[in-house]
Amino acid sequence: MIKTVIEIPSNFAEILQNNETRQKSLHVIKSFKTRDVISKFSAATVSIIPTYLTVQTGFQEHITLQPTFLQYINHSCNPNVFFDTTQYELVALKDIKVGDELTFFYPSSEWDMTQSFECNCGSKNCLHNIKGAAHISKEILANYKLTDFIQSMLALH
Repeated sequence: MIKTVIEIPSNFAEILQNNETRQKSLHVIKSFKTRDVISKFSAATVSIIPTYLTVQTGFQEHITLQPTFLQYINHSCNPNVFFDTTQYELVALKDIKVGDELTFFYPSSEWDMTQSFECNCGSKNCLHNIKGAAHISKEILANYKLTDFIQSMLALH
């Protein structure tokens, strides 16, 4: 699989594109340690309507990310970053070395996704069908860092 650098939008990451699938991904150009704040982010827009590009921050509250290149952080069932939607920080969940793709666990911020998909992350704990936290047992979710919003929804259910 050959990837081409599309853009270097920041001092910590570059956007790569898979030449076969045309899928874009965000890869680091510097190392990070567990718990490092990789980037601050903000809401470019806020909407009650979710899309595949939004991150859920509350009940009927979905944001598009600023800086926009963070939208290229793809899903994994074995993520290395977390979107802290309370502090508006992207945080390293584990050590990340130069060249690693940044990935996050979509259900860590999404309660009931509008577009479910088949995950092919290849991790041993892959959940395969990703629909949002509402569709995953509390026992499995206990293995992940979850946003304050998702934790509050779990407390209600």
